[in-house]
Amino acid sequence: MGDQHHHHPGGGRPVYNLLLSIGLALLALLSEAQGRMDRAKTEEESGAGLLRRVKRGWVWNQFFVLEEYTGLEPLYIGKLHSDMDLGDGSIKYILSGDGAGTTFTIDDSTGDIHAIKRLDREVQAQYLLRAQAWNRQTDRPLEPESEFIVKIQDINDNEPKFLEGPYQATIPEMSTIGTEVIRMTATDADDPTYGNSARVVYSILQGQPYFSVEPKTGVVRVSLAGMDREVRENYSVIIQAKDMGGQLGGLAGTTVVNITLSDVNDNPPMFDQKLYQMSVPESAPVSSVVGRIRAKDRDIGINAEMRYSIIDGDGRDTFDINTDPTNLFGIITIKKPLNFETKASYTLKIEGANTHVDHRFPDKGPFSHVTIVHVSVEDVDEPPEFSSAAYYIAVPEDTEISTMFMTVSARDPDAANTSIRYSIERNTDLGKYFYIDITSGALMTVLPLDREEFSWHNITVLAMEMNNPRMIGSVSVAVKILDVNDNPPLLTQYFEAFVCESANAGQLIQTVTAVDADDPLGGHHFYYSLALEAANNPNFTLRDNQDNTAWILTRRGGWSQQDQSVYYLPIFISDGEQPVQTSTSTLTIRVCSCDVEGNVMSCNAEAYHLPASLSRGALIAILACIFVLLVMVLLMLSLQSHHKKPYLHDEEDNVHENIVRYDDEGGGEEDTEAFDIAAMWNPREAHLVGKQRQDMLPEIESLSRYVPLASVGGPGCGGGDSNVQGYVLAKLLETDLNPCAPPYDSLQTYAYEGEGSVAESLSSLQSGCSNTDHEYDYLNDWGPRFKKLAEMYGVLEMNNPPMW
Repeated sequence: MGDQHHHHPGGGRPVYNLLLSIGLALLALLSEAQGRMDRAKTEEESGAGLLRRVKRGWVWNQFFVLEEYTGLEPLYIGKLHSDMDLGDGSIKYILSGDGAGTTFTIDDSTGDIHAIKRLDREVQAQYLLRAQAWNRQTDRPLEPESEFIVKIQDINDNEPKFLEGPYQATIPEMSTIGTEVIRMTATDADDPTYGNSARVVYSILQGQPYFSVEPKTGVVRVSLAGMDREVRENYSVIIQAKDMGGQLGGLAGTTVVNITLSDVNDNPPMFDQKLYQMSVPESAPVSSVVGRIRAKDRDIGINAEMRYSIIDGDGRDTFDINTDPTNLFGIITIKKPLNFETKASYTLKIEGANTHVDHRFPDKGPFSHVTIVHVSVEDVDEPPEFSSAAYYIAVPEDTEISTMFMTVSARDPDAANTSIRYSIERNTDLGKYFYIDITSGALMTVLPLDREEFSWHNITVLAMEMNNPRMIGSVSVAVKILDVNDNPPLLTQYFEAFVCESANAGQLIQTVTAVDADDPLGGHHFYYSLALEAANNPNFTLRDNQDNTAWILTRRGGWSQQDQSVYYLPIFISDGEQPVQTSTSTLTIRVCSCDVEGNVMSCNAEAYHLPASLSRGALIAILACIFVLLVMVLLMLSLQSHHKKPYLHDEEDNVHENIVRYDDEGGGEEDTEAFDIAAMWNPREAHLVGKQRQDMLPEIESLSRYVPLASVGGPGCGGGDSNVQGYVLAKLLETDLNPCAPPYDSLQTYAYEGEGSVAESLSSLQSGCSNTDHEYDYLNDWGPRFKKLAEMYGVLEMNNPPMW
């Protein structure tokens, strides 16, 4: 609560005490007179001798006493007296009830009542007491107990109070005169029914000429028009409430009313500058911020919120402006890509306007303002730009190498317009199928294109400035490889068919299909027929079903494994595209024995089905025997290989043109460690030499002793020359007789030739060790690459049956 100001009436406390004493004395006299009148009436009635009910000897109604007595002596209230009291002290007066003994006391002999405490009506307005007269000797009541009231009379001892103060109030600025600000009520604790102690009047002590207060209601109102929040926002008003109707001597209380002017939109926005200068690099991306501006408004809150727009200028299509989240600033952003070389500056005419306009103040407008923004575009060194964002080209797969199929072009967008160099980003062309001319940007093929391998090539072409290699532009080039009919149709797989010995003519034995790696627009269309050499064969015929499949049918019956067990039927396949591609595939047809239901039981070349009666144990036994035989064969081959080990070998048994070098040459005949020259002069005695050669194994000592001398010598050979010639001839004969032992001084090994090939090794080494005749019929199974060899070596005997 606020400070309270208490004002006491003029005259001071001595005058007040004097008046109070006079009032109390008058009250006491009135009470005494009333008591005497009552006693006189009682005596008159008793003297009449009437037989009536005995009444109490004293009459008591009520006492009145003023509050706030401040005298030094106890305040006399009144006197109790009984008619039975003869004044001899035999009567004792007893007081009970509210405040008896604490606030009020009674003289038990005289009956005088006094107040021993300060009385306050605002604390308790009246007291209910009971009185009774007792006989001191008998200690018994002489009369019944009687009640009486002591009323506290009010005096103006409480000033008015504002219980809810200080007060806060808010009104809009520019309010009109008479606008109610706040209504206040002061409370006075004095008795409103007695005098003017509680009649309050309001007045303003501080706050003129802006505000006023109604004297009776306490309503504070605006008394000055045009109060502007932007000039002064807060006001402190002091209101006084005074009792006694505001007359002199009344008590008063005050309170403070803090009044705040709220904002209204009564001020237009205003830009600080008429012209703003801004700059932005041309490389700035779209939506980048160029700058921000603000139209200031003296108002606050929503009354200061702005909306910005570009209303004119050559940059309306290139730039945009939006309001920031606070709705105060205008943010200028890039709407379209900038190019210094095309346009170096722009002018924007921007308007800022209030979003909330108060139509009560049209004379304060207009609530908008306009400014000019000049935007300069800064030059930036930019990478080269291609003429197209992406390139697409379709190239046939049969395009020749070094064919130029398209040209890309790029230019330096800067004013310098420097030269451009082109290249292909290698990680996009790992196969190096393409090449680009460094100066012209012409793309050409380097390797043959194959749609069946790669149907698309997505390469990235780079363009680099000559003067600044860091400035590199790029573009994607999609190369689609168009299909060309360059693959012949082939059978879907290597087919083997079976014909039962009991098959009749016209029986279907196989359905064949073909595949083609090409992808024609209209789909595949395959045509089947028998090859020319088998077109009129008496055994089988082919029917083209016109749905890319064909049936192989028998032409006769009476098949027999004994007559011929295998037939090879060449099938000719062609596609329907240009240029037409053809192929011939061979279908192997085996004659087999079948059961009555046509299920294959066995064939001459291989048993494809095991008899149903073969048990699992018998099958395991057969496999075990085969395994033992394989182990024995491998062991024999290993022993044979160990026995015929090459004379000279290295650690890996892989001899490649080994050369024996003699480091100690030049010793002459005295050099007995290098070579035994005696063996050259006398081949017959070479085996008797005690000292063996250092560069030869003992196993290959000279075998010339097994050759007659006549065979190594010849007519016309004489002397030492004939001995040397004979030795060489003996060695040559020894090598010819044992072709498994290669010469010790040089060896060409082809053991790895043909690895991974269906033909395996073609080396003739160790072929002389085989005791079997070599057959070349298997060359027909190796395909067209070995067709010529098959014709040369795989000639069939004249009495063999035909293949188809």
